[in-house]
Amino acid sequence: MDSPATLQTALNEDGWDIVITDHNLPEFGSEAAIRQVKQADLDLPIIIVSGCIGEEVAVAAMKSGAHDYIMKGNLSRLVPAIERELREAQNRHEHRGAQETIQYLAYHDALTGLCNRAEFEQRLARALKSAGADSQHALFYLDMDQFKIVNDTCGHVAGDELLKQVALLLKGPVRDSDTLARLGGDEFGVLLDHCSLSHAEEVAERMLQLVKEFRFAWLDKTFTIGASIGLVMLDNPNQTHTELLRAADMACYAAKDKGRGRVHVYRPDDVELTQRRGEMEWVSQLTRALQDKQFVLHKQCIIALEGATPGPSCEFLLRLRGRDGNLILPGAFIPAAERYNLMPKLDRWVLKQAFAHLAQQFATRQARADSIYFINLSGATLGDETYLQFVKEALSRNGIPPQAICFEVTETTAIANLTSALAFIQNVKSLGCKVALDDFGSGLSSFSYLKTLAADYLKIDGAFVRDMLEDPMDAAIVQAINSIGHVAGLKTIAEFVEHEDIQTKLAEIGVDYAQGYAIHRPQPVNEACMI
Repeated sequence: MDSPATLQTALNEDGWDIVITDHNLPEFGSEAAIRQVKQADLDLPIIIVSGCIGEEVAVAAMKSGAHDYIMKGNLSRLVPAIERELREAQNRHEHRGAQETIQYLAYHDALTGLCNRAEFEQRLARALKSAGADSQHALFYLDMDQFKIVNDTCGHVAGDELLKQVALLLKGPVRDSDTLARLGGDEFGVLLDHCSLSHAEEVAERMLQLVKEFRFAWLDKTFTIGASIGLVMLDNPNQTHTELLRAADMACYAAKDKGRGRVHVYRPDDVELTQRRGEMEWVSQLTRALQDKQFVLHKQCIIALEGATPGPSCEFLLRLRGRDGNLILPGAFIPAAERYNLMPKLDRWVLKQAFAHLAQQFATRQARADSIYFINLSGATLGDETYLQFVKEALSRNGIPPQAICFEVTETTAIANLTSALAFIQNVKSLGCKVALDDFGSGLSSFSYLKTLAADYLKIDGAFVRDMLEDPMDAAIVQAINSIGHVAGLKTIAEFVEHEDIQTKLAEIGVDYAQGYAIHRPQPVNEACMI
């Protein structure tokens, strides 16, 4: 090329690797060629070839962008110089590619190509600064409803492919000014810029419809997919992006609780979400309590009424020591533990602590083999196939006679998890342990399940016992449960015995055992039962 025009025409074409220019080409020397290549913003190595070039000129050429200069009298250097510069150019290209990849991954999800959570949170924080009555934005938290089925049935490769296809699907209703992100797992976030609540609801419903109509095919299987969305409006700059994401997450799970495949709009006065927020705070506190040993084991003695003659018995009860040092009863935190699947951990903690206490009691002969020690179990633990082995190993390790242990399951839990309950009762009784049905009478079909659930003890629901002296109906129910329990071959225990008069009445009816504040208030396990 002997002119700027011909060089520009060449530079406009792809495929060039290097530029070699004569320093003294008439009307188009190396200085002009270097300047034109640089203006084209091309990373092409430039080598100057000259018959005569001074040192100062050569230095100036190198500073302006030349990579090397070769004297025509020493052209043997040209080929090695070309090879070297091509290698260096390739290295620069690869380095740039790596940097671009790193930069891309810093802001994008590697699987779907959408924004990642970190970038989404940054954009959400920026949107918050402009939020107000005249400038609303909307936040979606979308969670897929059947992702786990695909993942478990077809494997992670299929799960990844499903996420990629859903990501493409969700792009449809989103404007260029909006942000769609994968927040993690099967959860997606959407930020709608300058959007009213009514429009946000329309977009959310359109997304749900697209997902509902979508069919995911993998090998010989086809899956119907669903999703739930939590929607939060950004109309208060005093909120934080963390608070907004938490609110959207809670709203999403409220949508799931209501039947899935729907949108739940977050409102500050939402009773359901206030309850869920409280439960989520409990989950955090319970997790810390397990780590920091803030749980405390208590026991409450159970006495035999007329005609029953076992050794002293008791029920182990869980307590939580609050931040202020006061004890918190399980009614406050068990609902959250059940909802968020923490009960198996709590059940194991109770058994481990109870068995450690009993091992010491049996070793010092403060416990007797004819006593019964009651331990509560949750529905989640009934379905835990590894729990029975855990019990078996704990009995052996602590040297506890199995016949001294009775596992309590509430009647409603047993009926709601009937298959698991039947299997558990059969298996735990094969170890020699006993089973009690707790809160009996609270269910709708209590008596019909007595034949099916082969329990040893029937604990009469305290709701009937508490007022049985004032309420003839309650007294009749207690008497009926006691009679039918005896016919079924079960021993009966009355709970919530809070007055001596109730204890006397229970003995007259023929109830076998009594438990309640009139007999013994719960106390730490290391204190002796004083009755």
